[in-house]
Amino acid sequence: MSQLPHLAITMGDPAGIGSEVILKALADPTVTTDCHISIIGDRWLLKATYQHLLTQTDISLKELANPDNLSIIDCPGEVQVALGEGNFSTGAASFNFLTTAIDLTQQGKFQGIVTAPIAKNLWQQAGYNYPGQTEVLAEKAEVDRFGMLFAAKSPHNGWILRALLATTHIPLSQVPQALNPELMSRKLDLLLDSLSTDFGIDDATIAIAGLNPHSGEAGNLGTEEVTWLNSWLKKEQAKRPNTKLIGLIPPDTMWVKPGQAWFGNSGKTPSVADAYLALYHDQGLIPVKLMAFDCAVNTTIGLPFVRTSPDHGTAFDIAGKGVAEANSMKAAIELAVDIIKSRMKFSKSFVNSNSQ
Repeated sequence: MSQLPHLAITMGDPAGIGSEVILKALADPTVTTDCHISIIGDRWLLKATYQHLLTQTDISLKELANPDNLSIIDCPGEVQVALGEGNFSTGAASFNFLTTAIDLTQQGKFQGIVTAPIAKNLWQQAGYNYPGQTEVLAEKAEVDRFGMLFAAKSPHNGWILRALLATTHIPLSQVPQALNPELMSRKLDLLLDSLSTDFGIDDATIAIAGLNPHSGEAGNLGTEEVTWLNSWLKKEQAKRPNTKLIGLIPPDTMWVKPGQAWFGNSGKTPSVADAYLALYHDQGLIPVKLMAFDCAVNTTIGLPFVRTSPDHGTAFDIAGKGVAEANSMKAAIELAVDIIKSRMKFSKSFVNSNSQ
């Protein structure tokens, strides 16, 4: 019985860069040393992308994994594909790849899923009305307590940035109405659980952003801080004496120390938090992508299995040109393996769920 983690990697939208970054990532032997990987997708489409990249771009043979040497779980369908030109059929295919991976994982075939990027608008065209892959994963896992955590390891010194979003794919105008004490407490609970179980960090330090410019400046630039966010934070700190909660930090300055830590020399890292809680999508992801666009990973916390994803989209504009970077896909695979190994220390039910 193998003790190595078993991962499923979905192909994502067949017209995007998913297949390319998968083939590039799996060509690196260090990526596959510590896990067993199966690709969930369309074998013919993967091989067609492989042949296209070899014959129509400057990519060399050693830069791509040969699909003939990979474990592929085939999900064939009626797909009309031209690289860079997604349509309703590629949207439907990517949805099928994801749900197949979830079903197999829930059957115990895999302990984690790494998802290549999809195009949400093409899911809509195909009749699948979800904001993104995160919501499908949560629905099929039957959980209502989940979150989008972004993690990245600095290539400069190895420091790890972690950022959780309190709200995700909603319009900016809806953020103040969506935020409330109950939601914030759920997200904070999730974050602390993930830091402990997935990253081995107890007694964590968490930095929490304010909502408004200057965190409202005593109510002059917004009232949410003075009406409930500040009191919520005090109550949470009182409930958690072993956790250090820093905030509410003005959003424009919260990312200064993480930025210094990310680009700084090892051993000269400023005092930084173990994780950062941003209140809405762009408040968290603009700084994360500015620092770590080519190596950040999105992981869905709160699921009974591990899910990670590269922090980039389908990139239809460069699909098939051979120039897509695979660093984020490699990081997503490596983080999934690390989290699975960490969870194995805490949960008997999680240990080697795949005995196939």
